[in-house]
Amino acid sequence: MRRQTTVMKKNQEAGSFKALIFSGFFLILFLASTMPVLASGGHEEEGEKFNPSELINHHISDAHSWEITHGVVIHLPVIVYSEEHGLDVFSSSNFYNENHEVVPYKDYILEHEHIHMANGHHVFDISLTKNVLFLLINSVILLLVFFSVARGYKRNAGSAPRGIQSFFEPIILYVRDEIVKPNIGPKYERYLPFLLTLFFFIWFGNLLGLLPGAANLTGNIAVTLTLATIVLVITLFSGNKVYWSHIFDPLGPGMPWLAKIPLYIILWPIELIGILTKPFSLTIRLFANITAGHIIILSIISLTFIAQSIMVGIGATLFATVMNMLELFVAILQAYVFTLLASMYFGQAVEEHHH
Repeated sequence: MRRQTTVMKKNQEAGSFKALIFSGFFLILFLASTMPVLASGGHEEEGEKFNPSELINHHISDAHSWEITHGVVIHLPVIVYSEEHGLDVFSSSNFYNENHEVVPYKDYILEHEHIHMANGHHVFDISLTKNVLFLLINSVILLLVFFSVARGYKRNAGSAPRGIQSFFEPIILYVRDEIVKPNIGPKYERYLPFLLTLFFFIWFGNLLGLLPGAANLTGNIAVTLTLATIVLVITLFSGNKVYWSHIFDPLGPGMPWLAKIPLYIILWPIELIGILTKPFSLTIRLFANITAGHIIILSIISLTFIAQSIMVGIGATLFATVMNMLELFVAILQAYVFTLLASMYFGQAVEEHHH
């Protein structure tokens, strides 16, 4: 027993050390990648004024190409459908000439990363953009990590966790015991796989956004809206008789229906708004917090090139370092908050009436 306790303590210490190394790795990579891009002047030509707004918008926006660092670009496939050409697939490099200027290709025009026809007709764009690419990368990382964790559980059955299992097991248990169980209750097991996937998907996506040249995946409102919509659909389909009776008959059985109808003309729209505000708050909270963090860090570092002062540069770098460390905390905090609120919504849907 004493030996097992000692092994567990060593594994916990090793896990803490790994987390520290992990955080430092992200910090160094972020600063190392940001400085060359900023030094290029926000993609302005030599002699032109530095434009921080263009740099920041370029970083937080989606794109049809993946710029790893200044001058190193991977052009992603464009997949579009139009009435004139049907389904068309080609590389996004066709939209750029030798001087890296945006030019039309066939009848397609790329304008602010939106593709449309030269005649103004609508184009259905299902391209593999930078955010879609990192969505796939994030999913692959999740599969690789947790297949490895699952193998660790089988290999170390009955003994102390080792390796990557020792790092993730306390987090998994915390999500189960401190977030999911207390908020959902006895029926928590049916929701646990989804909520664990949700937590780690958001956390890993937030961390990926701090890597050099990475996409602002969880800072994209389409991604956060999709996650929130899935939570809403599960909540509505999980709702029991008690849940729906609170929505359609909030005044209860104590009053006759003729007396309730005038009140329900007001209450039913309020209940509907209450249902819709839940996914709206999930969407905006995650999107705004992640995007704001990226904007703040890039704005602080941009001060160096606006002021063109070494002292301002040193101060900006130190403050950006602190902000980036804070972003590592925000990455897991936002995953925690999103999972906590989703658990609360599921718990409200399955809660039984208490007399």
